[in-house]
Amino acid sequence: MTSFDNWPWHYWAHHTPHSIALRTPAAQWSWRVLAQRINELAAAWQQAGVTAGCGVALRGKNRLELVLAYLAVLQCGARVIPLSPQLPPDLLARLLPGLNIDFGWCGAHFSWPDGITPLAISPSSVGSPARIPWQINRLATLTLTSGSSGLPKAAAHTFAAHLASAEGVLSLMNFQHRHSWLLSLPLCHVSGQGIVWRALAAGATLVVADDMPLEQALAGCSHASLVPTQLWRLLKGDMAGLSLQDVLLGGAMIPPDLTRQAEALGIRCWCGYGLTEFASTVCAKRADASPGVGMPLTGRELRLVDDEVWLRGGSIASGYWQQGRLIPFTDSDGWFHTRDRGRFVDGELHISGRLDNLFICGGEGIQPEDIERVLAIHPGVRQAFVVPVADEEFGQRPVAVVEGDTPFEQLRAWLDPQLAPWQRPAAYFTLPDTLGGGGIKISRRSIMDWVAAQFTINP
Repeated sequence: MTSFDNWPWHYWAHHTPHSIALRTPAAQWSWRVLAQRINELAAAWQQAGVTAGCGVALRGKNRLELVLAYLAVLQCGARVIPLSPQLPPDLLARLLPGLNIDFGWCGAHFSWPDGITPLAISPSSVGSPARIPWQINRLATLTLTSGSSGLPKAAAHTFAAHLASAEGVLSLMNFQHRHSWLLSLPLCHVSGQGIVWRALAAGATLVVADDMPLEQALAGCSHASLVPTQLWRLLKGDMAGLSLQDVLLGGAMIPPDLTRQAEALGIRCWCGYGLTEFASTVCAKRADASPGVGMPLTGRELRLVDDEVWLRGGSIASGYWQQGRLIPFTDSDGWFHTRDRGRFVDGELHISGRLDNLFICGGEGIQPEDIERVLAIHPGVRQAFVVPVADEEFGQRPVAVVEGDTPFEQLRAWLDPQLAPWQRPAAYFTLPDTLGGGGIKISRRSIMDWVAAQFTINP
């Protein structure tokens, strides 16, 4: 792995100035041009008051302007927090004051809460930026976790953590300076940022093609990070002319038939296990028929304690940022207790589910991920979720929410013999577009709320 003595974009601008750093549908940017543009934007924002150590929120879709803003804030020495454009204003008003955010940039019209100064991307240079030295252990990013209740937490990562995350993935997958990775996941998710840091670590090309159909966005790309639904849709479309070599899958249960179809077309599929707190991927392997997620990548350690996954390693966040300080989340030996239930099978880690997803039906414990894994095997199921619904007789019963094209009666007849009586879903629903239409990961809490509403409407 490259040992940087300067900001990564300036390092590559010096060593491979004419290589393509960034590609959009309209243009290609060399490392030299990208470094110059970041200099200009950093200078403009320093003039606007962005200083080392302050907080800057970014809100927008995966477009060129967002990537430039992300890198420019880092070069200013500030903490950057990319936010989903879909976050409601009232949530931001409650969340941002506790994260010490001083400035905000948005790709479209948006009113920031009081106390946050809006920033604009200046079209022209205002001189050279003040030199902020590259320090690999400087706090760089805040990334919101997908907590199921209360306000999301903000995991705080250093540059060293992001590069350690990239190093682990690149030790497994062949991704070098001649390759290109599509920014196919939102930058507000740590997995989207992971794509950026892999490109920076390898001196490879980052491809930004927002608002384009996936088949067109992938033109000329060698690598992509996708959720299963995206790959299903890709395989059903026109793949002529695509140069896709490797896909890193995540975000949901991965049906074996999906990876078999992709591999048959020459697309190597990788699957794994990752967390926001660990700057994306922790374990990974070449996808196969086994539901395991491989073993820890370079620089990660794993142990099982009472069936709970504990992790530590170089990509771990420094803590949760709150009210101007870091709140530690590890024990005294540096282990993060994930609350994920796991076990080792045939030399690899299997994730059984979240300890806090377990619910009780008639006195029997149900781990919903166990039922989801069986559903994912069915060739007519693209993705499936199982959540509890209140029941007067049994306390709670499982309900299945499915994206697929198999009639529910057929699916029930296929599934029920493979489950214990208390595991059999009491009802089936089709995954609505409002839940499955965007983002990298569908919130289990949002599915539970939606299912509860269906039973309220149709008791």
